[in-house]
Amino acid sequence: MKLKKTFALVGVAASVAALVATADTAQAASKKETVTFATVGTTAPFSYEKDGKLTGFDVEVARAVFKGSKAYKVKFQKTEWSSVFTGLDSGKFQLGGNNISFTEERSAKYLYSYPIGSTPSVLVVPKDSKIKSYDDIAGHSTQVVQGTTTAAQLEEFNKTAKKPVELKYTNENITQILTNLSEGKADFKIFDAPTVNTIIKNQSLDNLKTIELKSKEQPYIYFIFGQDQEKLQKFVNKRIKTLVKDGTISKLAKEHLGGDYVPTTKDLVVPTTK
Repeated sequence: MKLKKTFALVGVAASVAALVATADTAQAASKKETVTFATVGTTAPFSYEKDGKLTGFDVEVARAVFKGSKAYKVKFQKTEWSSVFTGLDSGKFQLGGNNISFTEERSAKYLYSYPIGSTPSVLVVPKDSKIKSYDDIAGHSTQVVQGTTTAAQLEEFNKTAKKPVELKYTNENITQILTNLSEGKADFKIFDAPTVNTIIKNQSLDNLKTIELKSKEQPYIYFIFGQDQEKLQKFVNKRIKTLVKDGTISKLAKEHLGGDYVPTTKDLVVPTTK
């Protein structure tokens, strides 16, 4: 009889311990600060939905950054491109990522992370196009989204060009823009290689081809933060450095971008204006 009582007491003690552990875990989780990560969710391979789940290079790097964190938990929010920035301005979002490059204009308003990946640019044209290089784009047309680095680049090009590029401003996503290009509604598009190659393959845009564009500087992409998120920036940068060193980001780049588009350890710096 004493033996039965002993087992009963042990069982009760184990149950109590389990309840305490569960309560401690719940309490610890409730103390975590929620970080809302804004992304577009329609621009493969950086952020898109697969089988109803948000994924992509930027999304999975963010998941890896916050995995196991005792201080933060991440929540993803799909939104329009322009709303990523307005949401950071208002404090609705704390962090954003969606193939975001560095510009001086953005750096005046937002904090940048270390680079998370590299996205070399290509010139996309129909296979029968007379455009063979960047020098041939003068006098031709392209669709651009206001506020993007490509739009700024071509606006600057037009200031000195004898034959300016016809800029057709649009809010369409890059998949639709490349489809329009395939259908003859524009003459060329400048965009990053991983995205273009993914869309051409997935959408069977077989009449398009890419031309590599040389660049003096490595075209890196980053996460961006609201101006008041210095503490979060420091945490994320520390994790990015760890994930570069242990090969996690390299693995994610090969899986989502189709190549080892990853910064070296010496390139892990926050970009600044010159």
